[in-house]
Amino acid sequence: MKLSKTEEELMQHIWRLENAFMKDILEAYEEPKPATTTIATLLKRIRDKGFIDYKTFGKSRKYYPLVSKSDYFGKHFRGLLQNFFGNSASRFASFFTQSTDLTKDELEALRAVIDEEIKKKDE
Repeated sequence: MKLSKTEEELMQHIWRLENAFMKDILEAYEEPKPATTTIATLLKRIRDKGFIDYKTFGKSRKYYPLVSKSDYFGKHFRGLLQNFFGNSASRFASFFTQSTDLTKDELEALRAVIDEEIKKKDE
């Protein structure tokens, strides 16, 4: 399931905080901060989608993620790869390296990451 842009922004805060009360979440936002009711609505929608849950402490709720950031991004990326690049990692790599204006150092760092993953596959 996909999150809206505002839901994703809220999830970024929850992933970073790991466990958070409403006041912690509100403090994580820059000014102008969203209204408490807006955050409460987003939290309910995200919970209904199965991304978060909470534990109750008196009248307060402490929210925590049920889906990790890497799992969410991985699924999102696989969909992007399939829908826009015909499930071809090399087409994606070609597009990414040509359209992002990477420096030689950045390209060499990417090559090092790829070389390391190749070594792992050979073991």
